[in-house]
Amino acid sequence: MATAYLSHQDCHRHDMGAGHPECPQRLDAIEDWLISHGMDAAISRHEAPRVDLHDLERAHAAVYVAEMKALLEGLEQAAAQGDPQAVKALDPDTYANGFTWAAALRAAGAAVRATDLVLDGEAENAFCAVRPPGHHATRDQAMGFCFFNNVAVAARHALDVRGLDRVAVVDFDVHHGNGTEDILAGDDRVLMVSIFQDPLYPYSGSEPKGSNMLNVPVPPYTRGAEVREMIESLWMPALERFKPQMIFVSAGFDAHREDELAQLGLVEADYEWITLRIMEVAARYAKGRIVSCLEGGYHLGALARSVGVHLRTLAGV
Repeated sequence: MATAYLSHQDCHRHDMGAGHPECPQRLDAIEDWLISHGMDAAISRHEAPRVDLHDLERAHAAVYVAEMKALLEGLEQAAAQGDPQAVKALDPDTYANGFTWAAALRAAGAAVRATDLVLDGEAENAFCAVRPPGHHATRDQAMGFCFFNNVAVAARHALDVRGLDRVAVVDFDVHHGNGTEDILAGDDRVLMVSIFQDPLYPYSGSEPKGSNMLNVPVPPYTRGAEVREMIESLWMPALERFKPQMIFVSAGFDAHREDELAQLGLVEADYEWITLRIMEVAARYAKGRIVSCLEGGYHLGALARSVGVHLRTLAGV
């Protein structure tokens, strides 16, 4: 079975303005790498559907989903009528335009569809090349470039709709996945393990919100060898004890040493190693089932290379 690769052109159209690091060119860089390295033979491409709002409500407050729908559909309608001011700031870093509603629905929809593809045996694992990212979106707040929490939505779909008993969330983005923790803390069907730079936005994670959260804050300028050691000694025993039936990955590549939004020192070989360790756990307990969703990564060259090695490892090529 090939690795499923999910994306959609709508995810390119969400644009937070000139100079914003979370830009449409991120997906272009990944696509260019796939083409130049002949990866289509190793992946099966799928267009991301729009998520059902009931799926969103398994992770987010219904009133929040309704508020986002009203706001973002309003921007969509204004943009369709030619309004050049159809832009809304939700916080100092997070902006919506007339295409954000469609992109956010496709991003969450990709994660849910990927979950079904993997659980139905149509793919061994999956990667969702989508934006906006999701792991900062809390149960009732958009923040940190994120509107809906794609991984949390997919994890709850696997549990509440598809009937799994235990899933793990692995987050290696350089920023703490505060939104995922907010949604999933206290749900003993989920183990979340994460590693992130501290101190750094969103300035959280040093005190876990639940016993099912294993947060590993690391200081700036930590290199790959030290990160690997922490993962080996902290993540791996917890994942082995938990025995997840499926693993969801918040795949942020902004801990790369070339990424200017943080100060960690990972390189492509580290992302390959992390992916292999995740796959080893999945092979033992989850029939190899992994759904990985793009989060951060803002240096275009480093992002493309890092996603490339992540995908190659997932696909076994």
